Amino acid sequence: MNMIKLNLIIFTLLLSFQIFAQHKTLYDFKAKTIDGEIFDFSSLKGKNVLIVNTASKCSLSPQFKRLQELYEEYGGDDFEIIAFPCNDFGKREPGTNSEIKEKCIRKYGVTFQLMEKIKIKGEDCHPLYYWLTSSEENGSLQARVTWNFQKFLIDKNGEVVDAVAPVSSPKNQRIMEWLMME
Repeated sequence: MNMIKLNLIIFTLLLSFQIFAQHKTLYDFKAKTIDGEIFDFSSLKGKNVLIVNTASKCSLSPQFKRLQELYEEYGGDDFEIIAFPCNDFGKREPGTNSEIKEKCIRKYGVTFQLMEKIKIKGEDCHPLYYWLTSSEENGSLQARVTWNFQKFLIDKNGEVVDAVAPVSSPKNQRIMEWLMME
């Protein structure tokens, strides 16, 4: 009987370690930039990363300016912003990748990384957004994207640490404290 219990404990421990080891980090993903180039997120190792779904025709689109200010102040060796245009919320991003890029640069002076337009809801959800919103995938945070400009904070180890509501400014207290802590 003791041998059965011991084997059961060993099996449970091994299974627990296997499940824990299966969660992914940001560095396990690749996606296309707005110009169609493959972007390997492992190139961001050692940096804090803010990932945001954007829409240039949304009432929250002035956040592009705040994101750019944040990037100019903190971007570089320790911090990056990655923006994913998305038409899933209120159909506020109907344009093509080239139209989106042109508007973001012309109107808001965006220099941070723009990615190709993706789906983040439903069956066609981009794998990165599935990871961002699923604690089973990311190992820490269960979140739901509720609208355009939802922000996800990724630490220097590629782990999801927080999600910030769409209406919150990119320079809100939670994001600023996170940047200062790291």
